[in-house]
Amino acid sequence: MIRKFRFPIFKAAIAPAVLIALMMCGPLVAALSASWIARSGEELRREGCTVIMVGKNASTDGSVMTTHTCDNGATDWTWRRVSAADHKPGEMRRIHHINCWNAWPPDQGLKWDRAFIDGDAGVEILQVPHTYGYFVGNFGYMNDVQLSIGESTIGSRPKLENMTATPKLDITMLTILAMERCATAREAIRFMGEIAEKYGYGFTDFGEMLAVADPREVWVFEIMPVGPLWTPQSGKPGCVWAAQRVPDDHVAVCPNESRIGEIDLGDKDHFMASPNVISLAVEQKWFDPKSGRPFNWRRAYWDREGSAVSTRGGRARLWRFFDLVAPSLRLGPETSDLDFPLTVKPEKKLSVYDVIGLTRDKCEGTIFDPARGLQGGPFSNPNFLPSGFEIDGKSYGTSRVISVNRAEYVTVTQARGWLPDPIGGIVWLAWGAQDTSCFFPLYTGITEIPKSFEIGDHWNVDRKSARWAFDYVETMCNIAYAPAIAVVRGEQKKWEIPLIERTPMIDQNALILYKKDPAAAKSFLTDYCLSTANAVIDRWWRLGDELMVMFNHLWLYDSRTRSNKLLAYPDWYLRLMLEHDKLKPKDEKK
Repeated sequence: MIRKFRFPIFKAAIAPAVLIALMMCGPLVAALSASWIARSGEELRREGCTVIMVGKNASTDGSVMTTHTCDNGATDWTWRRVSAADHKPGEMRRIHHINCWNAWPPDQGLKWDRAFIDGDAGVEILQVPHTYGYFVGNFGYMNDVQLSIGESTIGSRPKLENMTATPKLDITMLTILAMERCATAREAIRFMGEIAEKYGYGFTDFGEMLAVADPREVWVFEIMPVGPLWTPQSGKPGCVWAAQRVPDDHVAVCPNESRIGEIDLGDKDHFMASPNVISLAVEQKWFDPKSGRPFNWRRAYWDREGSAVSTRGGRARLWRFFDLVAPSLRLGPETSDLDFPLTVKPEKKLSVYDVIGLTRDKCEGTIFDPARGLQGGPFSNPNFLPSGFEIDGKSYGTSRVISVNRAEYVTVTQARGWLPDPIGGIVWLAWGAQDTSCFFPLYTGITEIPKSFEIGDHWNVDRKSARWAFDYVETMCNIAYAPAIAVVRGEQKKWEIPLIERTPMIDQNALILYKKDPAAAKSFLTDYCLSTANAVIDRWWRLGDELMVMFNHLWLYDSRTRSNKLLAYPDWYLRLMLEHDKLKPKDEKK
């Protein structure tokens, strides 16, 4: 069986580029301790994954968009394309415990090899006649009929957590079942909620948010366990959940925080919830119906107040999102998280390229900019100090920004109702950290994905694995970030902008084929996506080679002119080095 531990501890090796950076910045070395080098799985999980949601009338082209930044940092990153299937009457579907937080050595089998061998949850449900095909990584992302999902861990009150094997469903299994069976966001929410009520929700999860979308609308769905004593025989729901629709002309974000506030169960067009949503809160004395106050989901089941300022940037993402999409609201960084609205009308409609930009944001130019001052090292590297540390018995945090360097991959989904489903749905995928990666399209109608998506792990460099091409570039950038990232951003524009601008032409060609022969359209889209993905991957391998040459020996090598020169360090850094090392100037010649 899969090991059932509460939180795995990841002892991650320091990347060579980080070691180089540490050696370059003597004053910082003294400030670091082993507690910074390795953080617990609990800490990483509670900070993992940012989701952005865009309603169809808030996007420039009418598409509904969701994102997912998979910020786990040490999990199995591999992807699969699961095909649609027909099933015989009476056929059963086995439920599996899928621990998306764990990773196994490749010789033991990757996640999707082991999950269906070791992860039997001991429950079967009646199979449906037809299951949709879908993309799946750590979660299900988009299926054949453009149902799309993005995930963010939010947690719950500790009393609700249920890490036992009694609950049969975790968030990965819920998204997979929804991908297989559901055609709309509303259908998926009702299905996931009801099946989790019946069989219990928890295992490795302690509270999750899903952005659930289709070509018409996007919803915020939040689900939590109901405590370690729950059993199916209790007759009570095995989870508690609520969902709220994002208005069509609004956008929303979930940065690992519960976001649903007051809920109006009479407004069925905008709210859904489990039958115990209020009674459980009353039972636990988290809500008093006699108080005269309306029921507030977030205050009942989450109730953690803070702001970007009070957490010293630990909760900067919520404020930063609103500051970027609706700056005229003037919601300052001192604003409590509980006072932000769930959704907002953006001051300008967002394109897919805008959304990609949001996933890359690092609070540049703000007080929470992780590249500022000594924290960013001599080359203004926002990834230089990726998490907090302890020294002299005191703990210090760092800003938690949207774009972090532990991302496994990032998705931006587009659901477009004016096109047939195989053409309308697109997952824009970027492997590794957003700032140094490149997004490319995967139409939902494709019948296969590159084999390089299905292999690889953090502890074994493999040039057959797509992910390692992008980790290679990121590692090279960490040597001298400021000059390196300028090169990478130039490459991103060369690839991403043309790919986005080419989309209408690809759509049109696929549509012409689809009207004559849907299979031919799928073949066309498959060839396009495979060739595009492989071209990007190949370019990033070469880009890593070029950056390695460029910053070899911490010099600057120019391959075009076959010349080199010293890499210049900023004056402020040199002055700090003089002060710390008590260096004296060379004697002047008399």
